[in-house]
Amino acid sequence: MEIVKIIDSDKTKYMELLLIADEQVSMIEKYLYRGDMFALCDDDIKAICIVTQEQSGVYEIKNIVTVPEYQRKGYGQHLISFIADYYKKSGNELYVGTGDSPMILHFYEKCGFAKSHIVKNFFVDNYDHPMYENGQQLVDMIYLKRHL
Repeated sequence: MEIVKIIDSDKTKYMELLLIADEQVSMIEKYLYRGDMFALCDDDIKAICIVTQEQSGVYEIKNIVTVPEYQRKGYGQHLISFIADYYKKSGNELYVGTGDSPMILHFYEKCGFAKSHIVKNFFVDNYDHPMYENGQQLVDMIYLKRHL
């Protein structure tokens, strides 16, 4: 298993994969080139993650996705562990935002995140179509935080 940093000129070739976790190209384009992209490879690509620096010492996972056929095999957790180590410095914080989906919230809590705050109506105000997770419409963005 290897994790590699993807250079800017190669980032768009992963758009189809990124769209699994964030369904709107215009939203992905807001962070694609200002963030660091990492790919977890094990013969082929298993997972991708984009992390942005929001301010000094504050980083945010903007998009993390595991190739569907490789989900639930630990690749996402492994990639998050790498990201936490990569940005680790005393006082740094790592955030991730997601919809109100118990399964996804549980995943992030297993990865060491704790609920931080909520951005009301994020999905309604920022996407051009209703977003759903497990049949439930996403409305608010739930942020979780991990101290590094």
